[in-house]
Amino acid sequence: MRVVVIGGGIVGAAAAYYLTGRGASVTVVDGGYQGEATQAGAGIVCPWVDHPEDDDWYRLNREGARAYPGLVEALGEDFGYAKVGALLVAEDPAELEPVRSLLHRRYADAPEMGEVVDVPAPAELFPPLSDTLSALLVPGAARVDGRSVRDALLNAAVARGARIHAGAATLTPDGEVRVHAAAGAPSGEGGTWTPGGGTGQARNEETGSWRQAAPRGPAAAQGPDATQGSQTGPGRQAGPGRQAGPRLQAARGSEVVRPVAAGAGRVFADEGVPVEADAVIVAGGAWTGEVCRPLGAELPVFPRRGQILHATLEGVDTAWWPIVLPSDGPYLLGFPGSRVVIGATVEDVGFAPRVTMGGLEEVLQAGLRIAPGLAGATVTETRVGLRPVYAPGRALIGPLNSRVVVATGLSAYGLTAGPYAGRLAAALALGETPPIDLTPYAPTCL
Repeated sequence: MRVVVIGGGIVGAAAAYYLTGRGASVTVVDGGYQGEATQAGAGIVCPWVDHPEDDDWYRLNREGARAYPGLVEALGEDFGYAKVGALLVAEDPAELEPVRSLLHRRYADAPEMGEVVDVPAPAELFPPLSDTLSALLVPGAARVDGRSVRDALLNAAVARGARIHAGAATLTPDGEVRVHAAAGAPSGEGGTWTPGGGTGQARNEETGSWRQAAPRGPAAAQGPDATQGSQTGPGRQAGPGRQAGPRLQAARGSEVVRPVAAGAGRVFADEGVPVEADAVIVAGGAWTGEVCRPLGAELPVFPRRGQILHATLEGVDTAWWPIVLPSDGPYLLGFPGSRVVIGATVEDVGFAPRVTMGGLEEVLQAGLRIAPGLAGATVTETRVGLRPVYAPGRALIGPLNSRVVVATGLSAYGLTAGPYAGRLAAALALGETPPIDLTPYAPTCL
C-alpha cells in the first residue's frame, strides 16, 4: 500500500514509522515551514494534571505518555526521554489541593504517574526555585527532546524504505498529492531531508485545570503582530470555524507568500509533481487547514504562538532536575549540558513565527519570579513554535474522505501525544481499527 504523509513533524514522523512497520510504501513530504511546533517544543510529558472536565482529551494524552517507554525500547535510541518527575508549585499550599484531588482520582487508571508526595522545600530538587514555594511531586512525569524523537522516528522509517521529500505539498480536489520543489532543488525534485534540519495565561479558569486544559477560541490579535500575522486584524475576533492567519512564512520551498483574504489558500511558483498514493495522511500542524481546503474541508485549525528561552548554568548538572509546573506562568525544566528551558508564551497572533521583545520579557519576568536563582544564567537560545489548535477544542484525528486522514490540533500537547497520534493516523490509513475510539476527535467542520 502506498501512503503519502504530509508533514515531517512528530505526528507525521510517527505515522511514517508505524506505516513502514506494517509494510506500507511511504513518502513523507516535509515543507520545512518556519515555526513548526516540533522544532520548538519544550518536551513535557505530564498529562495527568490537565483536562479535568474532558475525559477524551485526557485519554489521548494519557495514552500518548503511556506509549513512550515502549517507543524508547523499540527504537533503541536515546532521544532525551527521561522520567525526572514534575513539581507542581504554588506560593500558597492550599492552591495545591484541587490538583492533589485530581491526581488521586486518576491514579487508579494511571499508576504510571507514581505516588504523589508533598515537597515542602522544592528548591532542594530544583535549586534555583524560590524558597517561598510549596510543591507536589509527580514522579512519573518525563521530559523528552522533541527534535530528537522526530529524527529517530524518521530515521527508522527511512531505514525501512520510506522516502523523504523536502518540499511543500498540496492536494487536488480529488485528493491527489502534488509536491512543489524546495528552494535550490531542480524542478520536480523534492530535495533531501536532513535530521535536526500580549499573551494569555496558562491556567484555564473555566475548567479548573492546573495548567491550560484545552485550546481556547482564537482571541483578538494584540500588539504589532495584529496586522502582520492574523487575518482578523486589530480588535476583531476569529471565532470557531474561521481560519486564523493566512500568511504563511516558508523557511524553504517555492511558495509565494502574500497577504490574502480568508480561504484564498496558497500560491506556488510551479505546478508540482504528482505523487501516487492509495492513502494520504495530512499531519501539517497549524498549516493543515490550508492543505485540506481544496478537498472542500473547512477545518478551523489555527496557530498559537509559543516563545521559549534556553539558558545554561555553567558547571551545574541539570540533567535530572524535575519539571516545574506552576498553576500560572511559565514552566521550567532541565536538560543535560547544564541547560534549563523556560516557557512558553500563549499568543494568538496568526502565522507570525517571530521571537519578540515582549514575549521574552514575559518569559524572563515570570521565570525569575519563581526561580530567582536563574538570574545569573546565560541565555543561549530562543525558540518559537506555532502550536496547531483545532477550534472545537480537542485534537483532530480522523478521515476526511475515503483516501485522506487528518491528524493535528494537539496544541501544547504535541510532544506528549504526537507519536501516539501518528500511530492512530497510520491505523486509519491502513484500514485497521485504532487502539482507542476516535469518534471524539473526528472532523466536525467539513
